[in-house]
Amino acid sequence: MTPAARTQAAIELLDEVIVAARGGGAAADTLVTRYFATRRYAGSKDRRAVRELVYAAIRRAGEMPASGRSAMLAIAADDGDVAATFDGSTHGPAPIGPEERAASSGVMPEWLVHALDRSGVSTDEQAALIARAPLDVRINRLTADVAAIDALGGVPIPGLADGLRLPSGTNVNALAGQVEVQDAGSQIVSLAARAQAGQAIVDLCAGGGGKTLAIAAAMGNHGHILATDVDRGRLSRLAPRAANAGVTIIEPRLLDPKREADALTDWRGSADCVLIDAPCSGTGTWRRNPEARWRLTPDRLGKFAAQQRHVLDVGASLVRPGGALVYIVCSLLDEEGAGQIDDFLTDYPGWLADTSDLPAGRGRGRGTRLDPFHDGTDGFFVARLISPC
Repeated sequence: MTPAARTQAAIELLDEVIVAARGGGAAADTLVTRYFATRRYAGSKDRRAVRELVYAAIRRAGEMPASGRSAMLAIAADDGDVAATFDGSTHGPAPIGPEERAASSGVMPEWLVHALDRSGVSTDEQAALIARAPLDVRINRLTADVAAIDALGGVPIPGLADGLRLPSGTNVNALAGQVEVQDAGSQIVSLAARAQAGQAIVDLCAGGGGKTLAIAAAMGNHGHILATDVDRGRLSRLAPRAANAGVTIIEPRLLDPKREADALTDWRGSADCVLIDAPCSGTGTWRRNPEARWRLTPDRLGKFAAQQRHVLDVGASLVRPGGALVYIVCSLLDEEGAGQIDDFLTDYPGWLADTSDLPAGRGRGRGTRLDPFHDGTDGFFVARLISPC
């Protein structure tokens, strides 16, 4: 592909990303993969260059752009090499017209700037939310070939005995089951469960099982983990991942939305710990999905908050006296984090917020918040609550 053809491909992809963001369609990384699946002529360098253009344009536009072309015009305004590709050549974009307007730059939509301001997230911390993310993995000591992992050339992550930060682009497919791709922040908040061998733990919103597998490893594959979710597709990915990781203590259980408690009566009041990795806005994961900030609306945020309160109520009913409820969201908004826990403790007298002993983060309300600017991780809020005896 010529440089001009790469720019045109980025424009076409950005148009797809914008349409998907407006209508709740596929994520940008999925759209990029689909795009090149039907364009076999594009080599690896072409795919990489186009992808970098697409994500640079997404990160630069705080508000959703009017079109893919306007998003790329914003890149061209700062990059003469990109501007030169608007040359009208075959497979390239048309020349830039004198009246054309580039998409405005910014970190995020204005309403989200105000929401994060109210949550004590500074301008610098907000900007870090859309920076490029590193490649972090968790070493699975149950199956790991230490020599093969050492050959990857990673850097140990402070505070995580099994955390490793790898060079960008490292291919870890050959080590599936031995390492799990998992952000350092996700590994850190999983430590709040303080999982031990022989315990009975519920992962209430297990999804594909990243935190489930981390907990199983901390338990040395001894005990019992009930991993539940209402999404059949996501939960179905857990069993093969567990098999690859050599984990045998996980029991998956699909739940019906809004009727979760009906399927969990056998666990009522008996879990040593209930982990809730709650559905949320994902403001802490924009480094990986920067177009997600175009999808979020105040109405969607309100719906997430309602879901979070619901799963907190379900989870609380499963904890044994003196047991722990660990609440996690990959968000920096107080509506989903500190505020949710304040409301919970008001409505559940006798429950107490436990002190944090995590290797990163700062206190926020009754919990701990991690963010890319201070910790080099995705953004998370986590609180550990203790049931009355």
